Amino acid sequence: MRKLLRELEKIRGRHTELVSVYIPSGGSIVDTMNQIQDEKGTASNIKSKTTRKNVLSALEKIIQHLKTFRQTPPNGLVIFCGNISEVEGREDIKLWSFEPPEKMNVKVYWCDQVFVLEPLRELIAEKEIYGLIVLDAREANVGFLHGKRILNLNHIESTVPSKTVKGGMSQGRYDRLREDAINEFLRKVADIAQQSLLSEKNMKGIIVGGPGPVKDTFVKNKYLHYQLQAKILGVKDIGYTGDYGLEELVKRSQDILEAAAVQRERDILTKFFTEINKEGNVTYGLEKTMKAVDINAVETLLVSEDFSEKNLEEILAKAESSGAKVQLISIDTTEGRQFKELGGIGAFLRYKLG
Repeated sequence: MRKLLRELEKIRGRHTELVSVYIPSGGSIVDTMNQIQDEKGTASNIKSKTTRKNVLSALEKIIQHLKTFRQTPPNGLVIFCGNISEVEGREDIKLWSFEPPEKMNVKVYWCDQVFVLEPLRELIAEKEIYGLIVLDAREANVGFLHGKRILNLNHIESTVPSKTVKGGMSQGRYDRLREDAINEFLRKVADIAQQSLLSEKNMKGIIVGGPGPVKDTFVKNKYLHYQLQAKILGVKDIGYTGDYGLEELVKRSQDILEAAAVQRERDILTKFFTEINKEGNVTYGLEKTMKAVDINAVETLLVSEDFSEKNLEEILAKAESSGAKVQLISIDTTEGRQFKELGGIGAFLRYKLG
């Protein structure tokens, strides 16, 4: 899918003659065909003879393709079609059609100079899980970032008094009472965070944020369970708590999230290259890796996102059926590019091969 996206990203129409069609899961093939038939009537009014001809050809090709379906595939259907010829006045109508890897709820019909790819990018984006904690002296929220979706799990109200002394109490005694109340509140937040976050085995890390100094006290004094404390990736100054605070925390933490993903990949590849140097339990290159897959010796299969083997799906299916994990390696880092130069495929092994 990533390779296909890179291929489609490069295509540019001379005019608005590239057609994108997304039919959501449960959507109607017949309704889509009727809509595109109507669009043919609209396209007939395009002033440019060449553009009109290309758009009508693409729409007709899509209609004929849709006639081969009895119903929409379970996850939906995505179709891209248009004239991809680089020569002015020459027609080369090409169609791509596939069922997305996950259920899709997006409905799109669009003509442009480029294909509409954002829904697919979001669909195949890494759906990693991060813990989120936002707090100040008044309230706190604990949640998850799951892919791009923010889940607000818990809202905690505090009983911390304001900074203003009321009644005849001395400033010193009032400050001590307020400090005790903050301490009690932070312990409560830590307990709820433990209940909500500790059981999530796939959580990659935790980000803490808030509009004041309380968040820094929370992290510095290690209120969290030690396993959660060790997963803190960073602390961010934000203006809000509550739902808005969680959203703002995610927006201001893109640097942390990107760095964490890059670092995990670097750690994997550093370990892989170290094992190669000491002739450890790893292998690389298509032939050797496939041999290891065939005898169920692979613990984790590493595949470059730029790997061009035609039988990749078969290789992945075979590896996964043997219980191996699959790790996609980007080409955005020096280590990722180095891995690609080794052939773009390799594996950590369950045991050393002879």
